[in-house]
Amino acid sequence: MAFLDQVIEIARKDIQTIVLPEAFDPRTIEATHKIIEKGIAKVILVGDRNEILAGAGEWKIDEAIFIDPKNFDQMDAFAAELANLRKSKGMTPEEAKAILLESELFFGVMLVKMGFAGGMVAGAANSTANVLRPALQILKTAPGTKLVSAVFLMEVPNCEYGENGLFIFGDCALNPNPTAEELAHIAISSAKTFESLVHTEPKVAMLSFSSKGSASHADVDKVVEATRIAKEIAPDLALDGELQFDAAIVASVGKKKAPESKVAGEANVIIFPDLDAGNIGYKLVQRLANANAYGPICQGLAMPVNDLSRGCYADDIVGTVALTALQAQMQKK
Repeated sequence: MAFLDQVIEIARKDIQTIVLPEAFDPRTIEATHKIIEKGIAKVILVGDRNEILAGAGEWKIDEAIFIDPKNFDQMDAFAAELANLRKSKGMTPEEAKAILLESELFFGVMLVKMGFAGGMVAGAANSTANVLRPALQILKTAPGTKLVSAVFLMEVPNCEYGENGLFIFGDCALNPNPTAEELAHIAISSAKTFESLVHTEPKVAMLSFSSKGSASHADVDKVVEATRIAKEIAPDLALDGELQFDAAIVASVGKKKAPESKVAGEANVIIFPDLDAGNIGYKLVQRLANANAYGPICQGLAMPVNDLSRGCYADDIVGTVALTALQAQMQKK
């Protein structure tokens, strides 16, 4: 069974409600039809029900939940809460209400914050910055997490490495040049994401161009320090570094380059030292190995909000909603 089919199967066992605020986008409508048809999640569409249905064409979305900010009976409560969250910036309830009426993204995140939904998926028609801004301002980071990062779940066909070809690659989308401390938090968050999505033990490799002191450079020192910090924060996590990629995933190479490591040769969570390496790395694997790259999956937020590529297809939205539903299930636990 393909990984996404497994995700959908798990999502169906504990149905979550996910907000799709970009209801004016045809891909969102098509995805909503497929999500409802497959029983993956309940969907909240933001906007006027009659207008959305009028533009739905052949797609059957009647079972979606429609919430129009203009006619929402709890708008004053939402505005008061948003103003309270942003009081340090001097926001008034009137200003908050104006934002919620103007921005479907802010309204969508508030639906998550106020318990109407377990998560939100957006980005088909908005930039990553616009999607994450309300999430960071309203939901903020999860307890014990210092930054938000983004990973891809890689499904590599006919692959003996990782978890039968499944890996988490991070950070591949958000943090250009993380410090050692930030890299440590990215590693810990990525391990949690892997466990929540794949339901098996994460084994984390902190990547470098050096394996266990084979090279000397300030960039290597950063990874070594990040490894130390991560182990201090999460001592029970299977994590090691610094490791080259082949030492991280190939058992025979891992034994040669890092014979004392319990992770070398068995890693399924791959942490790149910076965004250059992460973004290039996931795209190389995606294209050359014909791998499925699910993401970017945002991690570190108090509740799940995931971004889409503006070039995405409806099926990409369906897959991201399924993954978000799993994150929401884990959040409840």
